[in-house]
Amino acid sequence: MTSPLRAVLFDRDGTLVVDVPYNGDPDAVVVVAGAAEAIARLRAAGIAVGVVSNQSGVAHGLVTVEEVDAVNGRVDELIGPFDTWQYCPHASEARCACRKPQPGLVLRAARALGVDPTETAVIGDIGADVRAATAAGARAVLVPTPVTRREEIDAAPLVARDLAGALDLLLGASTGHDEPRAREAAA
Repeated sequence: MTSPLRAVLFDRDGTLVVDVPYNGDPDAVVVVAGAAEAIARLRAAGIAVGVVSNQSGVAHGLVTVEEVDAVNGRVDELIGPFDTWQYCPHASEARCACRKPQPGLVLRAARALGVDPTETAVIGDIGADVRAATAAGARAVLVPTPVTRREEIDAAPLVARDLAGALDLLLGASTGHDEPRAREAAA
């Protein structure tokens, strides 16, 4: 039996907003089509929303913590506010417990929201998002973008073409936005 869904966590870049590598400029934030509607739909259903995001630009000196916070604030203004923001400022070489695909960000977000990870889902655009969710015991939906690799799509437990379809999969509705998993479609 699946636990009730009490929280949905989103990857930021490529999922909620157009990916601008190492963005430190709030004016460069462009919301992905359907993101505001997805957040509103979850809120209307009484489901908490949060963001889990790798921000290695901090470790590499490409953006400051203040710039990341300013960009996150702009996302909150445009489609939030989100109930929790969790991000990893470390480089991949740090091998920290919070950088996706490790489960740390998902676990921290669940704790901040007061929910069990099994009552949580993560929506993201790359395999690291899916693996972090799975490692934390949360559900995962992949919404591919041009940077998503074929093997990430094939490995994902749920795949949707857009955020509305991802919510349909998680909430049990169907409006035609979801697509079958890639390997089933290829069979």
